[in-house]
Amino acid sequence: MNHQPNQLAYQLFEKAILNKDALGIGFQSERCSRVLDFAVGRPGSLEAGILLAQICMGGLGKIVLSDDDGPLGLQAVEVRTDYPLLACIGSQYAGWPISCGNYFAMGSGPLRMLRGQEEILKDYDLSEFQQQAVGVLESNQLPPDTVLEQMATECGIEAKLLNVCVARTASWPGAVQVVARSIEVAMHKLNELKFDLRTVCSAIGSAPLPPLADDDMTALGWTNDAILYGGRVELEVNTSDEAVHAVIDQLPSSSSSEFGSPFLEIFERYDKDFYKIDKMLFSPASVRIVNQVTGTVWDVGELRHDVLRRSFGIE
Repeated sequence: MNHQPNQLAYQLFEKAILNKDALGIGFQSERCSRVLDFAVGRPGSLEAGILLAQICMGGLGKIVLSDDDGPLGLQAVEVRTDYPLLACIGSQYAGWPISCGNYFAMGSGPLRMLRGQEEILKDYDLSEFQQQAVGVLESNQLPPDTVLEQMATECGIEAKLLNVCVARTASWPGAVQVVARSIEVAMHKLNELKFDLRTVCSAIGSAPLPPLADDDMTALGWTNDAILYGGRVELEVNTSDEAVHAVIDQLPSSSSSEFGSPFLEIFERYDKDFYKIDKMLFSPASVRIVNQVTGTVWDVGELRHDVLRRSFGIE
């Protein structure tokens, strides 16, 4: 399999263009870079959300919507990958805050490996050569050309080689691509705990898809809660039991003292500053680790449907 995430994501970008009318995607080709409007100012479609989430993962993840997520009666976003480090950390992680003038967006996707400025990318030597670059912006505005040119410059490419997808959080594509990060959140938490991510061989995750929110702040809270209180992840690892024992108790979101409150309440408590919130909170609710070397299995964490009901306003 071609393990070049930008090239794989580029193929999916082309697929989105070909199917833009059926998926409800806007295409802006008369720009310095190509821009796909997955959902800015409108709800968008669930199918577009699945494609957007696959682009985020550099084409190295399989994503489906299941019909039921147990007692909540919601759909679930299920994701799996046999390349968790490359798909989730190299591509999917929203590690690029893009700021230019009055425009701000969180950037994810495999183009981050061309930019190569994030410490986690350097730590794992995750990089790609100059080529067609594909990224995803979480924003309620389409980027002006000045932003696209800045992004291209930071990636070391011409603007015409930049391909950007945009979706606001309060949309179906925006919500699906965020909730599809259950594995990525687990991987990032493991990194915080100094666990060697190269030993994670494959992963499966799921989290409930919240209702469509009316505004981006509500959507931010709901999509975070979906993973923190409803996310389930299973990781296959190839390492020693001692390496897993060192991190397992701190891995689920319940290891944080903030666990138990809807995310927006926590966010308000810290004056809407992500960096003040306990890092241990950001992980799936339930995690299973299977050691392929020893056969040992660990199950930690707990699902909290009561918190999700409170957050989503489900009776």
